[in-house]
Amino acid sequence: MNGHDQRSDPACPCLVARDSPYTPVRVVELDLDEPGEPRSPGHPRPGAPDGRVLALVRLHGHPLGLVTATDAPGDPAGLRRTLVDAAQRELAGPLARHRAADAMAAGALPLTGLPQLTGVRPCRARRTQVLADPPSVSVVIATHNRVGLLRSCLDSVLRTGYPRLDVLVVDNAPENDDAQALIRRRYPGRVRYLREPVAGLARAHNRALAAVRGRITAFTDDDTLVDRDWPVALAEAFAADERIGCVTGLILPAELETRTQAELQQHGGYDKGFTARRWSLADPPADPLFPFTAGRFGSGANMAFRTDLLRRLRGFDPATGTGTPARGGDDLLGFLRVLTAGAVLGYRPDAIVWHHDSRVPQALPAQAFGYGTGFGAFLAAAVAREPELLPALARRLPGGLHYAAARRRPGHTGPGGPDWSRRLALLELEGLFYGPLGYLRSRRQERRLRSAEPSTS
Repeated sequence: MNGHDQRSDPACPCLVARDSPYTPVRVVELDLDEPGEPRSPGHPRPGAPDGRVLALVRLHGHPLGLVTATDAPGDPAGLRRTLVDAAQRELAGPLARHRAADAMAAGALPLTGLPQLTGVRPCRARRTQVLADPPSVSVVIATHNRVGLLRSCLDSVLRTGYPRLDVLVVDNAPENDDAQALIRRRYPGRVRYLREPVAGLARAHNRALAAVRGRITAFTDDDTLVDRDWPVALAEAFAADERIGCVTGLILPAELETRTQAELQQHGGYDKGFTARRWSLADPPADPLFPFTAGRFGSGANMAFRTDLLRRLRGFDPATGTGTPARGGDDLLGFLRVLTAGAVLGYRPDAIVWHHDSRVPQALPAQAFGYGTGFGAFLAAAVAREPELLPALARRLPGGLHYAAARRRPGHTGPGGPDWSRRLALLELEGLFYGPLGYLRSRRQERRLRSAEPSTS
């Protein structure tokens, strides 16, 4: 995991709160308008889950929401019936809205009509008509010594079949040549390989930004599986409105097999909900902390930018991100700078990636501290890069600290119990205070690296 901010919007449903974290949960997806059994994320063939199930329910490809069920072993058809019944009960509102929108859009739907449908896109059978001239999309995947996960991620990206796809892997401070060997052996001519010797996710992304060819540059992590419609959903969002400079999407767990994975989702899941949203400084939301609550906009494991805009912004701040003392904040600062540049930032729940959380128990406290550190580093970097934001940040900081300290609802505890949840909250708060110091250390490190580089004059 690359340490991006994964905070959920308080209005979003919790992925695992309704179920015991001690029993493994099989994650599946099911489209109500397509025949067949539920399947596991990233797998082209149906799966055969047994026991407790968490299902993403779709309608003609569009995600409606999550439902849970208990599966009888060896009865996938029965599981489908159970999930369909649960969807009709629990997702009746979204189901009715999307069916009505699809009826209104009968026949080919002009791309300019998409915003009026509040994020609903037409069924897959009409997608080639909707996006008749697809823009080129560069997909950037930074990796570090995780060749097995990288292979699964690349397979999912190439399986999308998007017609104008440019795929780049950036090997960030690798300990060996395994990633390069994988790409030469398995993906010749389909994936480009780059190496960034200095550790840092922002550095890796900037290395790729100098080489991408697409009009849109999309970023995901090596521990994800992308949905088959991910590139086209991103492309549609940009094509629908020229003011949009950045698009983020839905991130769901690829598996919830262990208690640690359940706790990671409970504490800081990526899920931002199933409603399309837009943000801009010209039309700010009611949120008093806007635009500094950048974690609500999305996460770096699923983000895309207009390439020309991101290049004008000079990419990401190399003093932020995983692999630096700042530990994160690179994506959040990127979102903020898109807004301060006058562009619109959009969230599309139909641009889906599935994320593999760590199974290692030590990952949860490290993640909590990392969230706080990354957010504190983001705030420091925001002021350093955009000094005019300092008065606004000073006005909002007390409320932001209160939000960080009391992010969990009263009476709401994680799988480890109230004491464990309080400990995680304290770790996150400690990280928040450390974040600016981590960013300053990263900046000093960057200056030393630049002074050591050979002169190009």
